[in-house]
Amino acid sequence: MVITEIFKSIQGEGTRAGLPCIFVSLTGCNLRCTWCDTAYAFHGGTKYSLDEILRRISELAGGEDRRVALVEITGGEPLLQPETPELAKKLLESGYTVMIETSGERFIGALPREVVKIVDVKCPDSGEPDTFDMANLDAVDEKDEIKFVISSRRDYEFAREFTAVHRLAGRVHEVLFSPIFPDPAGKWEGLNARELAEWILADGLPVRLGLQLHKFIWDPAMKGV
Repeated sequence: MVITEIFKSIQGEGTRAGLPCIFVSLTGCNLRCTWCDTAYAFHGGTKYSLDEILRRISELAGGEDRRVALVEITGGEPLLQPETPELAKKLLESGYTVMIETSGERFIGALPREVVKIVDVKCPDSGEPDTFDMANLDAVDEKDEIKFVISSRRDYEFAREFTAVHRLAGRVHEVLFSPIFPDPAGKWEGLNARELAEWILADGLPVRLGLQLHKFIWDPAMKGV
């Protein structure tokens, strides 16, 4: 597999935000979202065997008395690499809770059922609308999460309607509305989290506001966190 980085940090997003987590960031992505904060993972990377990846994760996890038990497979787009389901399977067999974050453009059905899937639905202002594989709606279940990254009122209204039409709150553990964090280099503006929260409250949506916790702890441009 081609890996951009493997590191230990605090989970910054989703319902497990704040927990220690080991991240396996795979290289390569076939989408080009306008606000992508991991463009450095598009190219390059280092080739690792599955055994080498598992060994590195074990080193980062520590001994039994302080073991980090949460692993997230991310990218890039992790489902571009055919070995990803097997990596997830081996991690599950080793006793880890395994998450995968995916753009939603690839079908998630090849992954082991026990994997917690965090599946994006791309909003209009991402620059990648209509890329979501609708078959994923039947592949998610009550432990999974569906996420919308929102940069504008138009994005919010799209996410609100998609959530209602497809009854997402009844399909998954949580629906996440995450505001865009401003780019440190000024390439794009952020969406004020308070503004998004007020929209959610005004419409009484059954969704969770998701903030990128790691960007409040460390420099937003820092890698490996």
